Order: sequence, then structure tokens, then C-alpha cells
Amino acid sequence: MTEIVYEAELRPESRQAVVDGLVAFNRSQTPDFTGPFANIGLLLKHPESGETDGGLTGRITFGWLFVELLFVPERLRGQGIGRQLMEQAEVVARQHGCVGIWLDTFTFQAPGFYEKLGYSTFGEIANYPPGSSRFFLRKHLS
Repeated sequence: MTEIVYEAELRPESRQAVVDGLVAFNRSQTPDFTGPFANIGLLLKHPESGETDGGLTGRITFGWLFVELLFVPERLRGQGIGRQLMEQAEVVARQHGCVGIWLDTFTFQAPGFYEKLGYSTFGEIANYPPGSSRFFLRKHLS
């Protein structure tokens, strides 16, 4: 009999076991799909320390890049760094043969920023978190 065990702080090896099982299942269900599965990063490095202090992370699956995280430190905002990260993400996506990019963002983050870059909303969860909305956006690459 299988038991359900709660991990309040998920261990990396526990997460990896779930990921490995799901990836194996997904590949078994999509045998004609041979595209790459990859985790990518476009990192902003602090000039003096060399430490990563922002950037973009994403996952490429089934011919799409999912932008998981995008963070530009306050000191760099308003200088076009976010736009440059997204433009570079498109370059990387094309290099991997992706047909599009998708992401999610909140009302208090940057839905307008993504719309200016050609992304369109395909879903919304209203009042998540309370008083805001979570938006799902995509952009088809030509």
C-alpha cells in the first residue's frame, strides 16, 4: 500500500522523483515529439561582485518556452533591461525551435509590459491574490 507523506519543505530529490516520473509519462504520450526539454537562464550579474542579482529563468517543453521567473532589481528598472531579457529569451526560444513563449504575471507586476512586447492574454484568475488577478500570456514566434 502506498502512503501519502507531507514534506513541509520539499526536498530536491523528492521533487526530482516527481519530475522524472511525469517527464517519462509525457514522453510516452507524445512519441512523435522530439524537441528539447531544457531549463534555461538569462542572468543579470552584479558588476563588482559577479553575483546573480536578477534575470530570467524558463523551461522549454513541447516546442514552447515557459518564462518561469523574471526579476530586474530596482536599480536597473526603467533602462530597458526587462525588454532585453525578453528579446534574448525569444532568440533562445527560436534557437531551440520553439513556436512560442508563454508566461504568467500578476496585476501588480507587469501585464502591460508583456502586452507591449506582443504578448496576448489567454487566461485570468481573478482575485488571486485577493484584490489582484493572475494573467496568462503567450506570444507565437514567426
